[in-house]
Amino acid sequence: MAEITVTILTFLKAIGKYRWYAVAIAWVVCLIGWPVVLKLPNQYEASARVYVDTQSILKPLLSGMTTLPNLDQQVMFMRRTLISRPNAERVMRMVDLDVKARDAKEHTAMVDGLMAQIKMAGTERDDIYTISYTAPNPKLGKDVVQSLLTIFVEGSFGGKKQDSEKAVQFIDDQIKNYEEKLATAENSLKEFKIKNIGMLPKEGGADFGSRMISAGEALSQARLELTEAEQARDAIRHKISGDGPADGDESGLVDPALNERIATVNKNLDALRLQYTEAHPDVAANQRLLEQLLARKKEESKNKKRPIDPGAGYSPMLQQLNVSLSEAEAHVASLKARVTEYSARLERLRAQSAEVPEVEAQLAQLNRDYEVNRVNYQKLVERRESAKLSGDLSSATDILTFRVIDPPTAPSTPSGPNRLRLFSLVFGAGLGAGLAGALLMSQLRPTFLSQTALHKATGIPILGSVGMNWTAEQKVRRKRRLAALAASILALVGAYGAGIAFIIARPPV
Repeated sequence: MAEITVTILTFLKAIGKYRWYAVAIAWVVCLIGWPVVLKLPNQYEASARVYVDTQSILKPLLSGMTTLPNLDQQVMFMRRTLISRPNAERVMRMVDLDVKARDAKEHTAMVDGLMAQIKMAGTERDDIYTISYTAPNPKLGKDVVQSLLTIFVEGSFGGKKQDSEKAVQFIDDQIKNYEEKLATAENSLKEFKIKNIGMLPKEGGADFGSRMISAGEALSQARLELTEAEQARDAIRHKISGDGPADGDESGLVDPALNERIATVNKNLDALRLQYTEAHPDVAANQRLLEQLLARKKEESKNKKRPIDPGAGYSPMLQQLNVSLSEAEAHVASLKARVTEYSARLERLRAQSAEVPEVEAQLAQLNRDYEVNRVNYQKLVERRESAKLSGDLSSATDILTFRVIDPPTAPSTPSGPNRLRLFSLVFGAGLGAGLAGALLMSQLRPTFLSQTALHKATGIPILGSVGMNWTAEQKVRRKRRLAALAASILALVGAYGAGIAFIIARPPV
């Protein structure tokens, strides 16, 4: 602590040795700085406050129908991009500042100065923003703030309609492309259906296997009806011939149980042929059994003889039976034709069964491609309407409302510069510069101000010191110099006080 005190006293002594330099430097700095502060031009700050209302009633009403813009993000973007070079150049054109620039360099400097003087304050939470600008005259400040306010309001709507039109145009182009794809897919599907009309699934959902089963069941039913019709016809023949068959037919001479077994075997054989080929063991076994039964029937018909009744042909009952036999023969013929047709259909279906899976796979692929294009086409049409509605919504003034709370006005009193503070800063700078100059002089022209300093510098022991013996005349001169120093310092302080009083009393221009 003692060393610090000694050091401080040493510096004070050094400054006191060159005190006149310190006073002179302080006066020079104040005499230069104070006129500059007094001559600074007045600055006028114009401002405006605007409230951005993002809570529109259209948002809940149109929710789900269209893509709603993020209004908070738009406002934040406009706030951050308001003080930009393009906007500053636009403001200069709006207030005719650009005509004052003589060259490109001066124009750039004016743009930079304008951007430095513009301030944007506010928070997204309150949605209240303040735009301010400091200008050399009130009217210019008001015009600049009004121009900035106009740009800020127009920034929410500028370009939205154009962006929406570009989006709609892009979607229209895609819709045309998908219309061409749909037309191509429909033509391909139509040609494929025409080419494979017999092997396509029905619209009701029945596939080829179901068609084969239905055809087989129809054939079995027709054969069963044919067998029944033949049995009825044979019964009539048996009735006409008594115990023997009719002319040209030996079926009436056979045991009816044998005919029933033959019909049952035929039915089973038809059912097996629907599931298996002719080489299957069950099909072959039933085929052999059918041949054995037919051979047995033929053998029995040979062993029985027709009874002879010369007067039987003239009976009324016999005539009625002959008529029934004719009808039965016609019914049997029609059923045989039906069985033949169903058999031909089943054979065609069996021949096509190898190609049906490939045809169904190709049809499924064509339907899948067509469905994908159709779904995308419908989505694009919906998106186009949504884009149109979104563009109209973005350009509507009700979705984002600006309310000017405080319009820009020409300020009557200057907002700056703060001459009191600047004047005081110059005074403090002068005092600091004087002290710093005196200290610097003491370091450039050093002297030993104490025995301790001399001993430390030379290392020679100090035996003693001789004090200065001032004469009366020297004491008078010394007192005068101290009085002059005090007067100069008091004069500097008085000039500072007078300047402060002048600034306070000076009316704003």
